Amino acid sequence: MGRRPRVWLFDLDNTLHDASRDAMPAMSRAMDAYIRRELGVDAAAADELRRHYFHRYGATLLGLVRHHGVDAAHFLRDIHRLPGLEGQVRGHPHDLAALRRLPGLKVLLTNAPREYAVRVLRALGLERTFSAVLTIEDMAMFGELRPKPDGRMLRRLAARLRVHPAHCVLVEDTLVHQKSARRLAMRTVWMKRWLRAAAARGQLRDRAGMRPSYVDHRIGHLRELRRRLGADPG
Repeated sequence: MGRRPRVWLFDLDNTLHDASRDAMPAMSRAMDAYIRRELGVDAAAADELRRHYFHRYGATLLGLVRHHGVDAAHFLRDIHRLPGLEGQVRGHPHDLAALRRLPGLKVLLTNAPREYAVRVLRALGLERTFSAVLTIEDMAMFGELRPKPDGRMLRRLAARLRVHPAHCVLVEDTLVHQKSARRLAMRTVWMKRWLRAAAARGQLRDRAGMRPSYVDHRIGHLRELRRRLGADPG
């Protein structure tokens, strides 16, 4: 098969749509409110805990579960209510069309809960595009959640798909997830379109010039995937 991928693993937020504009700020506010209410801390402490656990574990939820006994399902339901979400989801029509035409097995792999992922996919018109939709509910191992960037979960995912990790391509906006995938010999694509948009709005630091060694390709449009990596030979 040469350099051509067999399985595409796509992230959701800030990869398929501009989550930083509306969805992510709303989720951050909901997380802070949840932490204040459930842990009995003030706003500053809640914001600090949210950020600290995200950077330490790759997901705020993991820190809350491990250190505070928070119920994962209760947390996920609460912070993903997001009334009006469907009207706020923004993707690029040309990119979404290119994604639908991309040959090969396409799997959605997101740390978001299933109900949220399905709402976003429907809003984007992608509900029939993926062979599988794998959400945080599908990432439990040995009785514990193991979302991205957990390498054990990624290895098990490849086994579940009956493919060697080297035949998988992870398309992501989050670098720490790509670093973990690259350790398993998965190929990595850094999707930067919506990160650039967030940086232009002053929401994120502009990292456009970065090229970490574990990133195989940097793209600004999903339609670049076929040209950069080729098609699945089937």
